[in-house]
Parts: sequence; C-alpha cells; structure tokens
Amino acid sequence: MLHRFIENRVRQALTRVLPDADPGTVQVQPCPDPRFGDYQVNAMMALAKARKLNPRQLATDLLSHLDVADGCEPPTVAGAGFLNFRLKPAAIAGVLEAAARGEHLFFVPAEKPRVIVVDFSSPNVAKAMHVGHIRSTILGDSLARIFRLLGHRVITDNHIGDWGTQFGKLLVGWKQHLDRSALERDSLAEMERLYRLINAECEKNPALLDLARQELLKLQQGDPENRSIWQEMIDDSRHQFDTIYDRLGVRFDQTLGESFYNPRLNALIDELNRRGIAEESDGARVVFFPDHPELKQHPAIVLKRDGAANYTTTDLATLAHRLETWQPNEIVYVTDGRQQLHFKQLFAVFRRWQPEARVTLAHVWFGSILGEDGKPFKTRSGEVIRLSDLLDEAEDRAFKVVSEKNPDLAEAVRREIARTVGLGALKYADLLPNRQGDYVFSWDRMLALNGNTAPYLQYAYTRIRSIFRKSGFTPEQLAAAPAFVLAESDELALAKQLLNFGLVLEGAAREYRPNFLCNYLYDLAGLFARFYENCPVLKAEEPARSTRLALCELTARVLREGLDTLGIETPEQM
Repeated sequence: MLHRFIENRVRQALTRVLPDADPGTVQVQPCPDPRFGDYQVNAMMALAKARKLNPRQLATDLLSHLDVADGCEPPTVAGAGFLNFRLKPAAIAGVLEAAARGEHLFFVPAEKPRVIVVDFSSPNVAKAMHVGHIRSTILGDSLARIFRLLGHRVITDNHIGDWGTQFGKLLVGWKQHLDRSALERDSLAEMERLYRLINAECEKNPALLDLARQELLKLQQGDPENRSIWQEMIDDSRHQFDTIYDRLGVRFDQTLGESFYNPRLNALIDELNRRGIAEESDGARVVFFPDHPELKQHPAIVLKRDGAANYTTTDLATLAHRLETWQPNEIVYVTDGRQQLHFKQLFAVFRRWQPEARVTLAHVWFGSILGEDGKPFKTRSGEVIRLSDLLDEAEDRAFKVVSEKNPDLAEAVRREIARTVGLGALKYADLLPNRQGDYVFSWDRMLALNGNTAPYLQYAYTRIRSIFRKSGFTPEQLAAAPAFVLAESDELALAKQLLNFGLVLEGAAREYRPNFLCNYLYDLAGLFARFYENCPVLKAEEPARSTRLALCELTARVLREGLDTLGIETPEQM
C-alpha cells in the first residue's frame, strides 16, 4: 500500500543519511491536518535528539536522498522536522483499481508472521458468566481476529478456573443438598446456590469447613467419586459457556483449565527454590524484587504457608506449557485492570526463571462497565447481571427498534436482524471506548442509528447494498470497469480513507486497541455519506458512474471486513 511505499523509501534514505540509525523507527501516520498532506513521518525529532542534531536540518538532508515521485507530490518539511507527503491522484487510482480486481483490500499480510497466543475470557467453573466477562471476551476475540487478518498464526486459549479451594465447599453442597431437577434446568444456578449455602454455613460451623477441606483433599488426591462430581461440574459449566460463546461468535483453539497445569507445579516450585529465585518468608515461598522499583514492596508468593500453590504458580506453569507447545513470539493476556500487579509480578518472576526466552508478554487491561449512576453496572436490585440475560435484552430491545422501522418484514426476518443488530451494538459499545477507561452502559446510545454505533455502521453497509440492488451491477462487472477517475474532492477524501484501512489495522494490533478500528469505520461511513450526497452515483455519466459504483463497493467491502474483525455481523437489510 502507499503508506508502506513511503515508509520503505524514507527508510532507504535514512540509511544513507544516518547509517547507524534503526530504519524501524520510521513509522508513517496519517497527517493530522489534511491541509498539509496525507501522510507524515515524525521520526526525525527523536533521531536528531539522540545525536544532538537539528531535526529540521536532518529532515531537509533526508529529502535530498528521498525519491517518492512514483506516488507522491514533492514532500515538504514542516515544524520542527516533520516530513509531509501528499499522494498523487493517479497513485491512489492505481491502488483502488487493484482492490476492485480483488488483489487486496488495502492491506497486505505481515512480511514476518508471528505466533501469538491470546488468553481471554477465562470464566470460573460452577459460576454463570456475568457482565464482567464481556469486556475480556469481546476485546480478546477482536484482537485475535485483527492478528489473524494481518497474517499471524493465532492460538486462542480460554484459561478457565476449574481448580481451587471453592471446590471443597461445592463438593459438600453437591453431596448433601443437590437438587438434580434444578441442576438439569440450570446447572450453573444450582451450583451457585449450593456454594452460597455451604459458604454461609461454613462461617458458622467450623466442622463443616473441615469437611470441605477434606473433600478438597480427596479431590486433589484423585478420589474417584469426587473426581466424577468435579468433572460433571466442569462439563455442565462448559456447556453453558459454549452456549454464550456460540451466540457471540467467539471460538477458542484451546480451553485448558487451571487443573491441566497442576501436575507441573511441584517441579516448578522445586526449581525456583533450587535456583534461589524463591525463598522462605513466614512459612511461604516468596520471590522478592529488590531491584524492581514498582515491585520492591510487592513480593510474589509462589507457595502459600499451607503448602498450596496460587495463581502466580499456575500462570508460570501455563507460560512454560505455551512456550513448549506453540513456541510463540508473543503472549497476550486480556483481563481487567485490577490484575495489573499480578501480571507485573508474573512477568518479572518469569524473566528471572527463563531469562533466555525470547517472547513478548503483554497484559492488555481494561476498565469497568458502569451504570448510568456511575456505579458498577448491576441489576436494579443490586445483583450481578448474567451475561445470557444481557444478550437476551440486547436482542429484545433491537427487535423493538427493527419492528418500528420495518413492521412489514416477516417476524423471523426481524428476529434475525435484531440478533445481528443487538449483539453488534453490545460489542461495539464495549470496543469503542479507550479500553483503559471505564465506560457508562446506555442501551439508548448503543442502539442508536446515528452517531458512532454499530447500528449506524451496519445501516451504512445495507444502504450500499441497496444501491447495487437498484443498479443491476455486480462486483464482478465493476472489477472489469474502466480506470478510476477521481475528479471530485469527496471522491478523493473517501478514496484516501479506504487506503488507510491497513494502516489502522496495524496500529490496532500494535497498540492492542480495537477502538482505532471503530473510529476509522465511523469516519469511513461519514465520508461515504458525504460522498453519496454530493456525488450522484446511478445518474452519473461514464466514467464517473463506474468509478463511483466501485467506490461504493470498496467501501462496503471494508465496512464488512472491518466489522467482522470486530466480531460484528453485517445484515443485508435493516
């Protein structure tokens, strides 16, 4: 694509001007102010500062070695040393023509594909998925889709919580109070009831708490009855989890719970002890970080006083398994911001344990979902909202909107549109904000047909599809259409936005921020609306008609691909 063309030429010029500089520091970005150009490079400031040079002079020197005449007007130096580039219409047209022929969709796969493990969702066995799981699930799925689209090999792993002290109480409840008919109706609701019942009784009855510990020990030692009950808990839980994932269109390559790594824990702790990484502290085995400013006051426990492992131990074993099994270049953990300390500790311990490992570890954390009162989003009675109920409500509310807009459509058609629109609205509202901030949940805002919402983008797509139904043209006919003629400013503006699709995907992958893609698609839909208003399509004369129809088709393709990358379906009508 043209941004890659500029990037490569600037890097070549840089090696002539500064042979010791890292060409990878050159990154092309859209120009913040279109008056000054289409793309910009600002690497000269950092390169000059490191060498005590004048950045503007460095940029000027680089220009004398830079040849981008194939695609750009003569570049200019601005400000303290920015390089600005304006594309030639003929170069833009050439890229559009190749896209219309199906050669690309404004991005190219990574030259050096990476292996990336994405760890996300991670519900706990015997508990229903609730609204708190939606951010990890949707954000993780979207990141995996972005990585895959860019050509990387992605392994998605759902690290479910299926081991730990809560199972002792659950086993007591199962054996003493299980309602089998309630389990068959809603297994997770019944298991939650059992846990609440026994947990409350344990606070009043020490003997019952001892019994729960005994049941847990029997489970850990492989008691057949307890293992069988525990496995039934897992199977029932995963069945309900999978129902949610199917509705959301989320797929996992692996679902390996905490229990999978349990056999590795003793050897892992022995190695940490033997190598002096872990040491005794008040009866526990602990890793201290005397040289780590952030963690100096936050040692990591890897073995508790009672001899039990914890999340840090299990996560270390998980890391080792992933490295042995998939040899990843990168492992991405998608969790809420409250786990930041845990992952800082985990990564620090791992780097001391396996300093030779060449893997990037990233904690992609996010904020909370708030109600319109500014407090954590819950039901009116103050209870945690089950995720299945939230999805039901999204579809029900969308069905009312669709029925008001298109009452003549068959109910089955309206239901299907409502499913696509409702779930899409829910996902988009979660992906749109800066992930590191909290956001306020609003049904009215997320289901609106105007503004930066999924329904607005879905409607933009269906509007383009209706143009083609009226025109009688097919995408195959457009692929053989005459050369693009971009004569109007709104045509050029839309075309340039299309060209930036790959650039935005790369930025979203690099920064782990799907909101970059959300905002890009919203801007694309807005530019299309302005283009369609100011540039007649079906009534235009040739060659403008073919050019404009092709711009419509390419916009629809990018909207569909972009929304799919966010995990959002595109209906053919709304």
